[in-house]
Amino acid sequence: MTVYDVRIWELRKLDGRRRPWQVRWTVSGSEKSRTFATKALAEGFRSELNQSARRGEAFDKTSGLPARMARVPSSRSWLDHARAYVDMKWPKAAANSRESMAESLATVSPALVKARGGAPDGRALRRGLIGWAFCPRRRVITPLDDVASALRWLAKASRPLVELAEPSVIRTALDALAVTLDGRPAAAETIRRKRAVFYNALEFAVELGELEANPIDRVKWRAPEIGVHVDRRVVASPAQVRELLTGCTYVGRRDRGRRLVGFFACLYFAALRPSEAAALREGDCRFSRSGWGELVLTGSLPASGTRWTDDGAVHEARGLKHRPARDTRVVPIPPELCSILRDHVARFGAGADGRLFRSERGGRLQPSAYWYVWSQARRLALPEDLAASPLAARPYDLRHAGVSLWLNAGVPATEVAARAGHSVDVLLKVYAKCIDGQGDVLNARIDTALS
Repeated sequence: MTVYDVRIWELRKLDGRRRPWQVRWTVSGSEKSRTFATKALAEGFRSELNQSARRGEAFDKTSGLPARMARVPSSRSWLDHARAYVDMKWPKAAANSRESMAESLATVSPALVKARGGAPDGRALRRGLIGWAFCPRRRVITPLDDVASALRWLAKASRPLVELAEPSVIRTALDALAVTLDGRPAAAETIRRKRAVFYNALEFAVELGELEANPIDRVKWRAPEIGVHVDRRVVASPAQVRELLTGCTYVGRRDRGRRLVGFFACLYFAALRPSEAAALREGDCRFSRSGWGELVLTGSLPASGTRWTDDGAVHEARGLKHRPARDTRVVPIPPELCSILRDHVARFGAGADGRLFRSERGGRLQPSAYWYVWSQARRLALPEDLAASPLAARPYDLRHAGVSLWLNAGVPATEVAARAGHSVDVLLKVYAKCIDGQGDVLNARIDTALS
């Protein structure tokens, strides 16, 4: 349908946006807008609208554009587009990123449907989306009947992609990202992560010409603030860490806990990520009999799932986080860790591929295995009140404790960031509340300046 009732407004700048310059106009009273990265682009588009209106051209009521510029709406559904987005991202995405992407799209897709009877069970639909629709390598497998039925329903009910240009539809989708499956508010970090995937999927639609602009930019919807800092209550002292490492030696039969003492010690004394410690090889270690040694980190071994890795294995061999492929990171290690790792090699040796930390049967170290050992070690090593507290509740908290120790010891932030594999700004933001013990020194400096 075309109309001639057009009103074009002045440019507006939206601070804090990737495309801050907004052109707004109305077509038969219906407001339209489009955003641009530069003022020149916005002025050019606004000028084109003005010229069309002065020439008496008809405007398309749906798109808001002059009839000669309006495109025939695409018949592609949101579900079809989301699958195409996954297929585009899959080859270069890490296994954990693939899983996160599938989970995010599975959260938002059930909200982007038209009214239609016979809605399936929500859990069956979620299994179908994560396990088949958004997992390319499993689409050749026939799903169970209830899952297949749920996916057929969604294929028919999924909204046309062009309808996502409506703010009310986008707001419904964003609201769906903010709650868990049982209707409770989702964690702020989870909302941020899922919104980022949804936003990028819509950017892909803009890139393909399916949408004029990303509709999320038009909606005033704010996610909860994310607390990025480490809770200082999780940070264990050196004495507590040593007690916990000793507790590991009492867990399980056949040295089940003892073979992980070196693994946990690397998380604390060298501030390694668990995936980095899991990939550590004997050849990466430089031990010293009397002084400091060093670890030369070459990669990581995060545990994903068989459906998300290219080779169907549980683990995916990756480079170091936030570093170019094949880059290395050298971490000096104190004599205490040198001694622990030497004892580990003497007792358990290294695997055929040189890896230090393995399962009891020689396989790759599973997160469930070291989580179990750690939970039992906390119960054995800590008083009842501390065992019930957040203190070192997760193995990853050992890394937090190690980095906090370095900062409080006065090691420059640049050096701490280099050893931990952080950027300096992220390091200071994350550990701001864990830096302690220097207040008296700083107060003394202020006193001196005042006198």
